[in-house]
Amino acid sequence: MHFDCIVVGAGFAGLSAADALVREGQRVCVVEARDRVGGRVATIHLADGTPLDIGGQWIGPTHDRMYALCRRYGAEVYPMYVGGKNLLLLGGKRRTYRGHIPVRAPLAALANVGLSLVKLQMLARKVPLEAPWEAPNAAELDQQTLGDWIRKNVRNRDAAAMTHIGVESVFAAQADEISLLHALFYMRSGNSFDFLTRSQGGAQQDRITGGIQALAEGLAADVSNGGEVMLEAPVERIVQDGEGVEVHTAKGSVRGDRVIVTLPPPLAGGIDYAPGLSAEREALLARVPMGAVIKCVAAYPTAFWREDGWSGATVCDQPPINVTFDASPKSGSPGLLLAFIEGPHAREMAGWDPADRRTLVLDAFVRSFGETAGNPTEYLDRAWTEEPFSRGCYAALFPPGVWTSLGFTIRRPEGRIHWAGTETATRWNGYIEGAVLSGERAAAEVLANLT
Repeated sequence: MHFDCIVVGAGFAGLSAADALVREGQRVCVVEARDRVGGRVATIHLADGTPLDIGGQWIGPTHDRMYALCRRYGAEVYPMYVGGKNLLLLGGKRRTYRGHIPVRAPLAALANVGLSLVKLQMLARKVPLEAPWEAPNAAELDQQTLGDWIRKNVRNRDAAAMTHIGVESVFAAQADEISLLHALFYMRSGNSFDFLTRSQGGAQQDRITGGIQALAEGLAADVSNGGEVMLEAPVERIVQDGEGVEVHTAKGSVRGDRVIVTLPPPLAGGIDYAPGLSAEREALLARVPMGAVIKCVAAYPTAFWREDGWSGATVCDQPPINVTFDASPKSGSPGLLLAFIEGPHAREMAGWDPADRRTLVLDAFVRSFGETAGNPTEYLDRAWTEEPFSRGCYAALFPPGVWTSLGFTIRRPEGRIHWAGTETATRWNGYIEGAVLSGERAAAEVLANLT
């Protein structure tokens, strides 16, 4: 069959693009390398059947498309548990606090962090979401790393430690891996740096009963009613000719009028294109690596830390585990403690024996919540750098110089090839919401060219 559009990738960007096109009566084929849909979202199950989001899992205020999908598919949304005391391990001292701001931290550190966030937010407001390269002083902002800016502006040692923890938790990378311009764009895209780190009233506010992958499966089912979703079909080559495009996969070839590529940049760059892509597009895909994260979860019969007055949330300045959360289902049973290993530590530890990672994570849980944390009923982790069809999480990183020299190509079509994926989003770049928005935008481009 000749399709109106072929969509490469069945993550939320690809499925949202396909859904938008099918709703307009277009014939669509989605080709996906994995044996499942969802992309960087994946719901697996514990031995007792409890669903567990081992990939992206949170939605929050202004994630309008994601809440709409929850309503569409009847998915229950519930707030992440934030009751009780949070734990701050800073400079060798153990402190407790409630709410979002660690008020028990040294006053000088809190003041320095607060002033720094205000400065960053003022700079971020000047970055155009549609064209970050057109920001005032864009070249200057893009020539330095976020780490450079922190060293100049966050002089208090404890404040710098807390800032770096926040950066790694948001970007899954260290501050010296990303340009200041990219950091400012990302912050504005997601409202603010403060908003991106919040569990209540922020990006980590809500969870979905049964797991978030069910939304992707709902989209795939709807797309299949008016098109086709082909799994286990990694794309090897995309050929454009005078009559359309031909997408070559491990399962054979598919022809269409247009194609939307939604893959992470390193994977999109690995496809053979004929004719070849522009030099600028090839350079962009080659110069934006993925963040690195290992998501680690320990399961217990109950959320015992709640009984002891803890929220399950910790902030620690001793890597490799900087933050933990209570990831329990709405019922609170089983109890799930969640830890992230991010950035260079994730790249290194991805090659460790899983048993050694387990020991390290459980030791961290024991230091925070006592000996009971050392005896889970089950432990699972996922090193996303080892996922061949993701190459990392949460999103691609823009090092110094990329936005100002190559950013203008991020959404520019290449002939009949259109681009989507959370990295191309102007709002909520790097998040599932951004992926959905990017898919809708690419679908609108295709429709404009088909009619």
